Amino acid sequence: MNKTIFITGGAGFIGSHVVRLFVTKYPNYNIVNIDSLTYAGNLENLRDIEKLPNYKFEKIDIVDEQAINAVFNKYNPDGVIHLAAESHVDRSISNPTEFIFTNIIGTVNLLNASRACWKDNFSGKRFYHISTDEVYGSLGAEGFFTEETSYDPRSPYSASKASSDHLVRAYFHTFDLPVVLSNCSNNYGPNQFPEKLIPLAINNIKNMKPIPIYGKGENVRDWLYVHDHARAIDIIFHKGKLGDTYNIGGNNEWQNIDLIKVLCKVMDKKLGREEGKSASLITFVKDRAGHDLRYAIDSSKLMKELGWEPSLQFEEGLEKTVDWYLQNQEWLNRIVSGDYKSYYEKMYGK
Repeated sequence: MNKTIFITGGAGFIGSHVVRLFVTKYPNYNIVNIDSLTYAGNLENLRDIEKLPNYKFEKIDIVDEQAINAVFNKYNPDGVIHLAAESHVDRSISNPTEFIFTNIIGTVNLLNASRACWKDNFSGKRFYHISTDEVYGSLGAEGFFTEETSYDPRSPYSASKASSDHLVRAYFHTFDLPVVLSNCSNNYGPNQFPEKLIPLAINNIKNMKPIPIYGKGENVRDWLYVHDHARAIDIIFHKGKLGDTYNIGGNNEWQNIDLIKVLCKVMDKKLGREEGKSASLITFVKDRAGHDLRYAIDSSKLMKELGWEPSLQFEEGLEKTVDWYLQNQEWLNRIVSGDYKSYYEKMYGK
């Protein structure tokens, strides 16, 4: 059966892995990648699949209601996998308004367009909203976030994502829109924009630059390899119960400082450096405002109901990630220099 699926934010880090998985795994699906190509969107992430017949790209900002309505009318999609979001906490602290527009208004535009396109005939349709574990706030030394954990966002980023989550659920209860949601822990892996902790550290270590660590590095995060997140999205989109939320985590908690120390050892080995050379670059900086202490996800619902589980242990995933960045230095250089933005013009014109 031919289906048309919209994937928003498909040129970003997680989105590009989801697009690749769907395009290659489901040749009978028409996959339309909708991305505005902000700083974090990079079409070079999808070079290997961009010419396949079941892939299309549309450069659209989800905040543009008219453009969203037009693309829905053009393709009449059967499903939406909504990943497009402003996602960097530091940027949300310096510019909260941008997060409000993209993460809240943009989501509402997609919800309204889906409802109008499907005209309340929702058979075979699905709107899948991808969110973050940061909506739950901060944990103490013990306990885990579950699907029943109360929301307690602490940053403009997490507050905007919490709002979008509530709106998606409201459209399910008010309009019977067929929705499903997931909240995921920190992702890592290939193609991640180097403002995030792991690729930033890899790049700085390679170039013998300081590795900035907030506070004392005591903040704890649950890390998930991006390929495993894409696999979970695939399963939830096809099998998740309508109206339900699924938490996705790696069962893999690390203090930031311990993670960076492991990464330094891996980099020393890969670069042929004396052990401890990379760790000497660790530099503690002023802590982030409102920095949540600990996130940890309970993924048991997803594992029991839909049969998903992580495929990689962290050390293996970290080594694969380091190998990818070291083997794709040109990609990283183009990101750091900003040259990656020219790829859209080469492919699609101005």
